Amino acid sequence: MPGPNKATIFSHLRCGRNGCNRTFKSQRAKTTHICAMHSHANYVSHTLSDNSDNEVQPGDQPQVVQGDDGGELDSKLDAPASPVPASDDNDLLDNPEVPAIGLGRGRKCDAEGNFLPPGSTPDPCTTTAPGDFSPFKDATQFLIADFLYCKAKMSACDISYLMELWAFNMLKHNSFGPFSDSKQLYTAIDAISKSDVRWQAMNVGYAGDIPDNAPDWQTHLYQVVFRDPAECIKKAILDNPDFANQFDTVPYKHYASGHRRYTNFFSGNFAWRHCDRIYADNPATTGALYVPLILESDKTTVSVATGHVEYHPLYVSVGNLQNAARRAHRNAVIPIGFLAIPKREGCFNCWRNAGHSCHKQLFHQSLTTILQSLEPAMTDPVIKCCPDGHYWCVIYDLGPYIADYPKQVMLSGIVQNWCTRCQSISEDLDGENQSRRTRQWTDLLCEAHPSRILWTEFGIDNDVVPFTQDFPRADIHELITPDILHQLIKGTFKDHLVEWVGNYLIEKQGEDRANVIMDEIDKRIAAAPTFPGLQRFPQGRRFKQWTGDNSKASMKVYLSAIADFIEPQVVQCLGAFMEFCYIVCRSEIGDDDIALLQEKVAEFHEHREVFRRAGVREDFSLPRQHSLCHYPYLIAEFGALNGFCSSITESRHISAIKKPWRQSNRYKALGQMLLINQRLDKLAAARANFAERNMLPPIHAPPSTCIPDPVPDDPERGDNEAGPVDGERVTETVTLPNRPGEEGVPDEAEYPDIVGQVRRDCVFLVEDEEQLGMQGMTIGCVHLFFRFKFEGTAYPCILIDWFARVGRALDPVSGMWKVKKDKTRGGKHVQSVEHLNSGLCAAHLLPVFRSGNLPRNFKFHFSLDAFTEFYVKKYVDYHAHEIAF
Repeated sequence: MPGPNKATIFSHLRCGRNGCNRTFKSQRAKTTHICAMHSHANYVSHTLSDNSDNEVQPGDQPQVVQGDDGGELDSKLDAPASPVPASDDNDLLDNPEVPAIGLGRGRKCDAEGNFLPPGSTPDPCTTTAPGDFSPFKDATQFLIADFLYCKAKMSACDISYLMELWAFNMLKHNSFGPFSDSKQLYTAIDAISKSDVRWQAMNVGYAGDIPDNAPDWQTHLYQVVFRDPAECIKKAILDNPDFANQFDTVPYKHYASGHRRYTNFFSGNFAWRHCDRIYADNPATTGALYVPLILESDKTTVSVATGHVEYHPLYVSVGNLQNAARRAHRNAVIPIGFLAIPKREGCFNCWRNAGHSCHKQLFHQSLTTILQSLEPAMTDPVIKCCPDGHYWCVIYDLGPYIADYPKQVMLSGIVQNWCTRCQSISEDLDGENQSRRTRQWTDLLCEAHPSRILWTEFGIDNDVVPFTQDFPRADIHELITPDILHQLIKGTFKDHLVEWVGNYLIEKQGEDRANVIMDEIDKRIAAAPTFPGLQRFPQGRRFKQWTGDNSKASMKVYLSAIADFIEPQVVQCLGAFMEFCYIVCRSEIGDDDIALLQEKVAEFHEHREVFRRAGVREDFSLPRQHSLCHYPYLIAEFGALNGFCSSITESRHISAIKKPWRQSNRYKALGQMLLINQRLDKLAAARANFAERNMLPPIHAPPSTCIPDPVPDDPERGDNEAGPVDGERVTETVTLPNRPGEEGVPDEAEYPDIVGQVRRDCVFLVEDEEQLGMQGMTIGCVHLFFRFKFEGTAYPCILIDWFARVGRALDPVSGMWKVKKDKTRGGKHVQSVEHLNSGLCAAHLLPVFRSGNLPRNFKFHFSLDAFTEFYVKKYVDYHAHEIAF
């Protein structure tokens, strides 16, 4: 029996705060009123006073501290967005980068905010004397502290013991070691003024009328730890010279060969549109530097074995940083808070659950409180020192928010299984009505309809007021980003398609026969030849825990393993999806690529109907699959999406959460983790400052001369555990020299001795440079690298076995090229010696297994010899995907 109408239950809700007698028809209206007029009185979530007791001191565990009521916060609705000034794109085709007008044209200024004339040389922000390593004595002392704390992660006891040994040896020379003990080393690190932002603690909880026998959610207080995001952004990013060459100051439109290209965030429409909007609202902002915030939050588990210890960090970055900088883990993504994790009881997405509504609103009020120091600078520019070393007038703005689908639901205040971006109904997400959700549209519906109608017909949870209501120009539906990791790789591929293929086999073959086939598929996955960076699956796909890395790796070999057991339309369905994934992961995407994405979405929707016909699915109204429809538009909004994937957050968990937790003693670990993060930030900021002043080389870590032992599988390891590499810089472009003696290529005397087996790799060989893709290439298996001299000229060569293309086009089912071993009439391999430069890059071949079963003891290194026909695996990496077409 359906429940009573929610509007009837809560009709004439009275405010009751500070004697206010205003009444409301819905809880959302009441919550909005309280947030705007009574200082969030229902939720104790205000920053604390400057009392030092409120700060998380080094080594201390943050305490739950009662927050106090502050002043009013205005939550007026935004006016409609100002239209972008019309421009003739045809006039822009010859210009690779076309800056926006008004606000977008940032100008340097002096310390008082006075704009400088064009061509003048501004005074730099820093005035530190050259050679000053304060608070360290010299470069040696800093490098030792940096090595012991950041690289070696040595414990305090071991540091003290090492210093004792050092001092004992140095006494022979009437000298001393760099530090007397670990305490002196920690004191020096704590004295670094760069990136010194203290952590604070506050509590949040329900503060309304609490009856007798109140439920736990009304009486429990949750701890939130945070630090000032304005100071974090200023000290860790804006004042960090390490980002000088990867920091955009002007939104632009990039055109190449007549097509618009999308790369970094500032190349998209969002930055351009918001700059024009800010300038239209306040012409006094002309010349200001636009700095959009990128927020990320995601829960992570640090230990399964000791009781599922969880943390919920909040990270911030800025859209000015280019995508490569955010992906490179160079302190471009900063932890600014640890949010509360309320205990969930019952269905978290049930209508009329007041406790869950309170928990959701606590999340939003926590975000509002943490970010409130940035709100004044969202309307009036502030003067900041930026990575180029000069002052700019900066205006902040809320930009993309990176989160997985459950968190997107909580952020946007919608109902589970509805879309966070469009108005499609949950029963038919891919239907015709895909108009965008907006803040104004939601507010109008909340005024016009009761809560039950909003929940069931529009997918709106009107008990939740998004945190964006408290900030100018912010619309949460506009800020939600795509999530390649959870929507495509883990969601559509692992949770949907792989599961559907198994169910498809059961429906078509019966459970017993399907299990036999699945075992054979596992053997085929295990038989994939090796390739640099490709994870192997000795047991196939049947392992206990799928991580993001497992899913990415299995995508590369799964298609060829199942091709002979299922009908072609299933293979085509997976092929269309794979094409979509590899295109959206590119670092530069053009208008032509966006059109191709739309074609692949249509192909995927067409071919997935095979699962409906087989009885595997009744419908395809799945939010993560539906999100594919929005990717083309969002690329145009935010630029290349590989800079906004939650895999960046997952990787940041390792350095900011998991490794500090493992360095702690596990008892009240959060305080120790905060201290470790604070010291790591200080050392990174000091290192960048010293390098910028030419007191240290950009990369001062010694090169590794040994190969580390392989890390055993760890069940507590999260996604991308092996992904980020500790280090100062990540080089985005690598150019390989052609001749020995050039930089990076050893001379003959420097070649190392090879001990053990040598793997035979395959390469793409260029046959005709005039042809595109595989039409001008073939595959060769390299047996030998050698060099000979003729008339004084050295010729580097390779001895190869040739493979010939099968057919003149891609295989229509798998979407990949096929090749076969090229043999003479006598059945011998066609071999030849070719110049080294004819090899373009490494290639990966997967056998065409056909209908036969693999022997029980078949090994992966047999594959290139045991089969005669192969798929050219264009999904092995992004380089292969771009050339093997």
